Amino acid sequence: MKRVYLLIGIFLLVAISLKAQKTKKLHDQLLASIEGFHGDVGIYIKELKTGREIAINADTIFPTASIVKVPILVGVMDKIRTAELRYDSAHVYRDSLLYEGEDILGSFKDGEKIYLEKVIMLMLTMSDNTASLWLQKMVGGTRINEIIDSLGLKNTRVNSRTPGRGPYQKIYGWGQTTPREIASLFEMIYRHKIFTPSICEDMMRFLGRNYWDENAISQIPPYVQVFSKNGAVNAVRSEVLLVNAPGNPYIFCIFTKNNADQSWQPSNEAWRLTRKISRLVWKFYQPRDKWEPTTPE
Repeated sequence: MKRVYLLIGIFLLVAISLKAQKTKKLHDQLLASIEGFHGDVGIYIKELKTGREIAINADTIFPTASIVKVPILVGVMDKIRTAELRYDSAHVYRDSLLYEGEDILGSFKDGEKIYLEKVIMLMLTMSDNTASLWLQKMVGGTRINEIIDSLGLKNTRVNSRTPGRGPYQKIYGWGQTTPREIASLFEMIYRHKIFTPSICEDMMRFLGRNYWDENAISQIPPYVQVFSKNGAVNAVRSEVLLVNAPGNPYIFCIFTKNNADQSWQPSNEAWRLTRKISRLVWKFYQPRDKWEPTTPE
C-alpha cells in the first residue's frame, strides 16, 4: 500500500511540475509578445479551477477608460439590493445628462422615459457614456468607491465627478484600476461573492452582452461564453474578460497606457497586441480546439 501511495505522490509531483513548466512557457511567450510595444502594458491571467496566475505589471495602476463601468454596475446593484432602485423603474431623460459623442441614450428627446434595466444594458453592452454617467450620478462616485474598497480593492476607484478625486482624475481620467484588481472583481462576481448570488448572476448576464467584440473576444470561439468589458481613449486600450472555456475557465486582462499609436483603426498597435495575446491564451488553455478566428491577429 505504501508503494501505491508513493507512486501516486510521484505522479502528482510530475504532473504539477509539467504544468508549472507549461505556465512558465506561456509567461515567456507573453513577455516576447509585448517586447518592443510602444507604450506600457499590464497583463494578468488566472485559471479559475487551479488558481494558477500569470502576472506582468499586474499591480501597476492603469486608467480604466470605460472599464470603470463595472464598478459603476456594482454600485447600481447595491441600490437594487436595498430596493432604492428597481429594474422596472422608469427614469426621465434630460438633455442636461448628455455626454457628447455617439451614444444611443444621447439621441433621446428631453423628457423621454426609459427603464433602469435598459440604461444598465446601454452602459455595458454599448458602453454608452451618457447612460453610464447617469447611473454613476444615481449612486454617487463616493458610494461606489466605498463599496469597491470594502471588497478589498484599494487601487480601483471612480475619479470623475467624485469629490476628492480630482488629482487622480488628472492622471488616470474617469477611473483607475490594476489588472489584478479588476480580475479579482470579475472573479468575485463569478463566484457569487458580492451581495447575493442572484445579483451576481444578473451582473454576469449584463457583462455577457458586449457589442464591442472586435479584439480580445474575436479570438475566442463564438460558441464559448465570455463576460467582458473593454475601454479605450486615445492613449489607452484595455480589456478584461472571463472566458468560460470548457473544463478550464480563466480570466484574461490586458491594460495599456501611454500608447504611441493613438489611431482608431483595427491595425492599432495595442488592439493588434490584444488580439494576438488573447489568441495565444485561448490556444494555451484549449489546445485541442480546432476553431480559427476570421478576424486576423
